Amino acid sequence: MLVNVKFFKKTLLFSVFFLLSANLYADTKDKIISQLSNLNSLEFTFNQLINGKTEKGGCLLEFPGKLKCDYFDEKEKELVINNKKLAITQKRYDKTYHYPISKSPFLKILYKDKLFEIVKSGELELADKVIKITYFYDDEITIFFERKNLNLKGWKIVDRYNNIINFSLNIVAKNEVFKKGTFKIPKKN
Repeated sequence: MLVNVKFFKKTLLFSVFFLLSANLYADTKDKIISQLSNLNSLEFTFNQLINGKTEKGGCLLEFPGKLKCDYFDEKEKELVINNKKLAITQKRYDKTYHYPISKSPFLKILYKDKLFEIVKSGELELADKVIKITYFYDDEITIFFERKNLNLKGWKIVDRYNNIINFSLNIVAKNEVFKKGTFKIPKKN
């Protein structure tokens, strides 16, 4: 009889802990989605690490699907995404390259509906200062949020070729209105 009571107590305790954890995770995800719902644009600085190479710069992001980044490097690189078109210009050499990105996992971050899907369906992990949400589909995407204020902090993408892209950001401004033409795709040269 004593064994049954101990087992019942352990089972009850585990069940209560599990339900509280599930509610906490669901509440956290709902708060993140609410914060993202009110977000129209971001201005931020970044550090990007790809295959051991670090790059730094500043970006403007406007939902849906627009991003412009200026890299602080010797090539004076500029990246512009306008919906499903991507152009990279090396201003120092006056060269512009166009790339298709329709299958890029990066697009999931530039569209709120895709971002909401990641938050809702991803595995949530709470750390001291960061909330980490990992989403598995064709590629693995992990998105980081500050735990204190739920601001977007960055992402990590592992693509189908096992390239690892770590992108950390520091928000400078939210919901700014950018000049018309900011996200215009440069012509090939």
